[in-house]
Amino acid sequence: MAKDTLTVTDNRTGRTYELPVEHGTIRAADLRQIKVGEDDFGLMSYDPAFMNTASTKSAITYIDGDRGILEYRGYPIDQLAEHATFLETAYLLLFGELPTRAALDEFTHAITHHTMVHENIREFIDAFRYDAHPMGILVGTVGALSTFYPDAKEVDDAETRKLQMTRLIAKMPTLAAYAYRHRRGLPNAYPDNDLSYSGNFLNMLFKMTEVKYTPNPVIEKALDVLFILHADHEQNCSTSAMRGVGSSRVDPFSATAAACAALYGPLHGGANEAVVRMLNEIGSVKNIGSYVERAKKGEVRLMGFGHRVYKNYDPRAKVIKKLAYQVFDEVGKNPLIDIAVALEKIALEDEYFVQRKLYPNVDFYSGLIYQSMGLPMDIFPVLFAIGRTPGWLAQWDEMINDREQKIARPRQVYLGSSRRDYVPLSDR
Repeated sequence: MAKDTLTVTDNRTGRTYELPVEHGTIRAADLRQIKVGEDDFGLMSYDPAFMNTASTKSAITYIDGDRGILEYRGYPIDQLAEHATFLETAYLLLFGELPTRAALDEFTHAITHHTMVHENIREFIDAFRYDAHPMGILVGTVGALSTFYPDAKEVDDAETRKLQMTRLIAKMPTLAAYAYRHRRGLPNAYPDNDLSYSGNFLNMLFKMTEVKYTPNPVIEKALDVLFILHADHEQNCSTSAMRGVGSSRVDPFSATAAACAALYGPLHGGANEAVVRMLNEIGSVKNIGSYVERAKKGEVRLMGFGHRVYKNYDPRAKVIKKLAYQVFDEVGKNPLIDIAVALEKIALEDEYFVQRKLYPNVDFYSGLIYQSMGLPMDIFPVLFAIGRTPGWLAQWDEMINDREQKIARPRQVYLGSSRRDYVPLSDR
């Protein structure tokens, strides 16, 4: 009769061990019983970059990379992108179910009326250099918020956690817009409670001398969809940072600052910027063939293709490609789109890329949309952070409530010197 166990024979000792299998995993701690002697620490697993190690059990986001599936709490990403709003999706991620009309109205009201930040934060942003990167400003200001809300340290209180999550989702667009305006040398535009979440963000970005800013509904909807597509993505680098730092029971503002710092990296939040730079480097459809050949030789990287998780077409990329044309119909065609489409076609038909399962990912088209909205490339990771904040917070809240979780503390395999005695400076 089949058993949910794994039988392991240690060829060093000839001993056999039976390890329980649960949800397709074994517990790494069960390996500790496998020893060659009484003084042996026990067997450990070695997994650089956590390529095949689960650090948590989660009920938030499901990904099947081989089939190109992404679901938030069981809902397919394409359905949410088509029918839901970003705040509706944020509610789903945080609380596990889609909200009723009354619940969504209450949640939206709470978010809308927490968008303002203390004037000291505005002054703090003003102290950054005129050319400071918006993402660097965001990392600093999100962390600084922890000093304004000392109650945020009470992470074991459910109502306090809910309040801080509301504050963070509400204030991220404000901080992002202030960082953008600072970089451009423009006075800040304050939040407008009459506008939607995405509409208000556009107001804070682009309002000039008009008394009332009216967002373009196509751009407003497109931005909302982009936020939805970025809202969560399982245990990625920044989410792992959120959980890892949060496991020390620090306040969520500090943990979110750590997540933003992880997202700042070019291999994470900077990927769509790298795509735009690549398309600019290619310059013309006629240059694609030679660029692809260079990529095969390892001379350049084909940005926006391939993903650690997906071995199929990223389902978010399908939504974004369609969204791109809707935006272009409204504001004018981005000339880089022709290069992008032609490059995608060649890559999807070329055996070299097909064998390696290098399909377009979410970053391949998103940068072109942001660029067409009139946004500079250094703001791209900041937009990513706004969308990802509900996911970070949902993961953080889940981690706080998970009794199996302890402060993150990975093991290492020590390969340094064995014990040696100190040599006085005069004898060296």
